Amino acid sequence: MRRERSQQNAGIRVTAGNQPLKAGVLFLVAVPIGDWDDLTLRAIQILRDADLIASEDPATTRRLLSHHSIDTRLTSYGPANLEEKVAVLIDRLQQGARIALVSDCGSPVIADPGSLLVASAHTHGIRVASVPGPSALTAAVAAIGLSCDSFMFLGQLPETRSRIRRCLSNRLIGDTTAVAFCTATSLAYALDLIAEIAPRCGVMLACDLTKPNERIVRGTAFQVRQALENLPTVQDITLILTRKTRRAAQTGQDKSAQRTQSLSSRRISTR
Repeated sequence: MRRERSQQNAGIRVTAGNQPLKAGVLFLVAVPIGDWDDLTLRAIQILRDADLIASEDPATTRRLLSHHSIDTRLTSYGPANLEEKVAVLIDRLQQGARIALVSDCGSPVIADPGSLLVASAHTHGIRVASVPGPSALTAAVAAIGLSCDSFMFLGQLPETRSRIRRCLSNRLIGDTTAVAFCTATSLAYALDLIAEIAPRCGVMLACDLTKPNERIVRGTAFQVRQALENLPTVQDITLILTRKTRRAAQTGQDKSAQRTQSLSSRRISTR
């Protein structure tokens, strides 16, 4: 009985007498963001036991599975024909299949098309189980060395100047740390915009985290742009923008007011 409960909690089919019970489960499995050995033990077991793995990038996932000697059947999920693929996967889940959803890297549903499948699974009363692990978002925020109690995640930056301007303009005049994923192209446009609108804004890049060539770059937009010219080409980039907090800004204003008052006092006393 204890073993049957354990298996049921893990989303594995169990039997009552000779009658099989269907236990379709959608597992959201976080995969490495760079180093293939960052896959958790639980994730490895789930991927091995699954009936099907749905991947945003099957070619990348196949290399990861091969590294860990996992031979589970693999299917493509997104970005084309997404609604049709969701319908097929939901049908399999309703029949009792255990399906693992993975992104090309990191946690699924974070800046990838997995949300439609997850929402549909909930709508159809299908169990959804999260298998946490690597995430470029939290890894980058932790690595930059900020005291960051809160931040705003902007997702994947668009690839055109006009859309990047619409995305970032309001963020550059606020006081909340903002985090975004970007490509080399969108990063170049973003740095141009930041240098124009907020030249003193703190810019931090977490590049190719967990890979042999990982880099953390910090400075203003101008300084970061100069630093990138002397580095090898980077691929996976997390951009972090920091502003003064309201308290820090107010402290600066108070100090300025105190200096002004002190100078005024000195002028009065010397007259």
